[in-house]
Amino acid sequence: MNKFLRVMIRTVIVSVFFLQSVAFAAPELPKDIEWLTNDSDPVFASPEAKKGGTLHSSIMTFPMTFRVVGPDSNNSFRSAILDNQLDLIGIHPNTENIIPELATHWAFDKDKKTMYFKLNKDARWSDGKAVTADDFAYTLEFMRSKHIIAPWYNDYYTKEIEKVIVYDDHTLAVVSARAVPDLHLKLGLSPVPRHFYGKLNKNFVRKYNWKIVPNTGPYQISDFKKGKYVRFKRKKDWWATDLRYFKNRFNVDKVIFNVVRDINMMWEYFKKAKEDVFAINFPSYWHEKTKIPVVENGYVHKIWFFNNTRQSATGMWLNQDRKIFKDQNVRYAFAHAMNIQRVIEKVLRNDYFRLEHGFMGYGRYSNNAIRARRFDLDKVNDYMKASAWKRGGDGIWEKDNMRFSVEVSYSIDEHAPRLVVLKEEAKKAGVELRLQKLDSSAAYKKVIEKKHDVAWMGWSTSLRPQYWEHFHSVNAHKPQTNNITNTDDPEMDKLIDAYRNSLNEHERVRLSLKIQEKAHEIGSFVPTFMVPYVRQAYWRWWKLPNPPGTKHSSSLFDPFGSTTGGLFWYDKNVHEETKQAMKAGKTFSRVTIIDKTYKMKLPE
Repeated sequence: MNKFLRVMIRTVIVSVFFLQSVAFAAPELPKDIEWLTNDSDPVFASPEAKKGGTLHSSIMTFPMTFRVVGPDSNNSFRSAILDNQLDLIGIHPNTENIIPELATHWAFDKDKKTMYFKLNKDARWSDGKAVTADDFAYTLEFMRSKHIIAPWYNDYYTKEIEKVIVYDDHTLAVVSARAVPDLHLKLGLSPVPRHFYGKLNKNFVRKYNWKIVPNTGPYQISDFKKGKYVRFKRKKDWWATDLRYFKNRFNVDKVIFNVVRDINMMWEYFKKAKEDVFAINFPSYWHEKTKIPVVENGYVHKIWFFNNTRQSATGMWLNQDRKIFKDQNVRYAFAHAMNIQRVIEKVLRNDYFRLEHGFMGYGRYSNNAIRARRFDLDKVNDYMKASAWKRGGDGIWEKDNMRFSVEVSYSIDEHAPRLVVLKEEAKKAGVELRLQKLDSSAAYKKVIEKKHDVAWMGWSTSLRPQYWEHFHSVNAHKPQTNNITNTDDPEMDKLIDAYRNSLNEHERVRLSLKIQEKAHEIGSFVPTFMVPYVRQAYWRWWKLPNPPGTKHSSSLFDPFGSTTGGLFWYDKNVHEETKQAMKAGKTFSRVTIIDKTYKMKLPE
């Protein structure tokens, strides 16, 4: 090959590389970005907090997987894993302003579709790898993959998130598929570690069923034994430990969840200090079962902490794919046959409040004009006769060889007395309830597979009401979605679509109120109780800040949650003092704390 030809070839090669580098050059940030941060909102942890100790807790059933997506992943233990995965940004639990998590700064584009983020350069995965903008780009790849077998996530991350733009290792943009209000509530993504998963394939579900995935939060699973326990360990040099809104939080060294399948056994373990905290929202515990020596002698403290937050949509969810519940009159009759007030008075000692609908506590987004259907035998008769039902020989309504007899699936033993009262009262109305107690995993699986008649359960909440998951027809008539009532109503779909697409807050508020009216009209959800407070018993060596929690605290001893968790701490000296006192028969003053700092105004 002559010299001239060699030079020409080199020139062509260089040109190709140059053109490729130009074609794949990193995008440029807009010139007029206004970067925002928040280092001035009040802190809510205590400077008196100390590091150390082990929190002993329990779970009623061992999780079916450690995956947070895919089959069987939507279980109660999932939150313990997700809470240790930070997002780009967080929400201050008292002011509701944006605060930093993985990002130090953020900005909003004028298109109302795009947010820009600057990552904290110190952010690290639990395996020591740096968190980069590419991990957020990988979030989209991961969530859109068919291999994770998670249709809801596939759909959401395809239709709702348009793209992630990587500018450099620590700068990115997340783009919504459409302009939306409250953009920060949608685009503050969590990263997924590309270096851990790599390219996904059809073996994903089986391969990662019990894998411990790197995370960015304060704790990581250290070891576990299937069916027995899961242990978490605090990271010694967690990258975020001294950040403003994380300082003096996440204080215990270890968190141990032992499997205890019976709540009565949990209580016995707690009384022996084998567990450190016990929820005593149940009136029987607050008023009666805590009349025991460890409480009377001051070794265990009780606290009643009123919060001011969104209420769980707790109640009875009717499966409209069941023949009996296809008729709206029958659904209304069922609601009027449920004597919720009788349960509140007879079983719950008037400590609980009636939930009027599924979206209470959302401020202007809540329709406070709606009232739940009350127990009313005359209305039951009217609705059933309007649909040509007749009372059978045993008093239960009958039609076309079908009795008004439905199965109610539940999972918590303590709820049995409530359901027994409802069953007794419903029989007066000609409705038979067949109570089916399952363990929590089995109950949830039955419901999420849409194999229930009536599901006795509640849902977690979010900062704004979420309707699409629970009431849009796209999520009806198929398993593994949260539309467990199989609501399929064209008018509801239009309202929900308009709500999701609206950029005007006033319009969204108006639509939210109409959607709640429509849900009440459909009648597939019978609201039961709300509990706008937290009641817990805890051994006196555990300490809380002042005030003990935040507006949005749903537990004062949540170990992991980035918004309200990790505020408590362990006092070794008080533990030693208490052990010696118990051994010597010495007592302390009985302590019952009632904190109304954030008490919400309740409906009359």
